[in-house]
Amino acid sequence: MNSLISLEKVNYKISDQHILHDIDWQIPAGAHITLTGPSGGGKSTLLRIIASMISKTSGTLIFDGQPIESYDPIMYRRQVSYCFQQPTLFGETVADNLAFPYQIRKQVMDTQRVVTALNNVGLSERTLHQPIIELSGGERQRVALIRNILFLPKVLLLDEVTAGLDENNKQIVHAWLRQLNEQDHVTTIMITHDATEIAAADQLAKVIAGRLEVHA
Repeated sequence: MNSLISLEKVNYKISDQHILHDIDWQIPAGAHITLTGPSGGGKSTLLRIIASMISKTSGTLIFDGQPIESYDPIMYRRQVSYCFQQPTLFGETVADNLAFPYQIRKQVMDTQRVVTALNNVGLSERTLHQPIIELSGGERQRVALIRNILFLPKVLLLDEVTAGLDENNKQIVHAWLRQLNEQDHVTTIMITHDATEIAAADQLAKVIAGRLEVHA
C-alpha cells in the first residue's frame, strides 16, 4: 500500500517542553491502525497535528502527495476528520447534526443512508428525531462519529471513541469501522487501550514519552 500520510522528523514543543520528538511515520492508504501508549505521552497531540488542529514545531507532514501547508484548512479537515472522545453536538435534534455534512455539500440529506448508519452503530431510526439533551454519553459519541463519517473523509482519526461504550456497542462500532476501512478504503487511526481493537489492527503504533514506535 502507498503512503497516504507521511511524517518526517516531526517535532512539537510548548515553550521549552518537548512533547513529540522526531516522529517518522508512513501511514498506508486504507490501513486500520491503533495508537496506544501511556496517558500524557503525546498520542492525542500527534493526531491533532495530523488533523491540522495544531501546527508542528518542525518537520514535514505530507498528505496525499502534498505538504499539509498547501491545503485549504477547511477542505483538508473534511478529508482528514478528527473524532473527539467527548464530542460537541449542536442544534436541537440528532437530525440537525446528521444533516450538516449534506448542507455543507449543498445536498438534501440521504435519509436512508443516515438511517443505515444509525443502525450500523446500534441506534434505531427513531434516534434521528431525538432531542440532543436526551442522549446518553455513548449515544452522543456514536452520533458524532456518524456525522464525521458523512463528510466522506479519506482519513478518520479516532480519539478513544469507543471508551464510553459497553462491550456490545463497542463491538458493533468496531465492526462498522472495519467495514468502512475494508469496503470504502477509509484510513483509520484509533487511539485505544482495548486489547481486542489493538489485536484487530493492521499496524500498531505506540507513543511513549513523545517518541513513536511502529509495529507491523
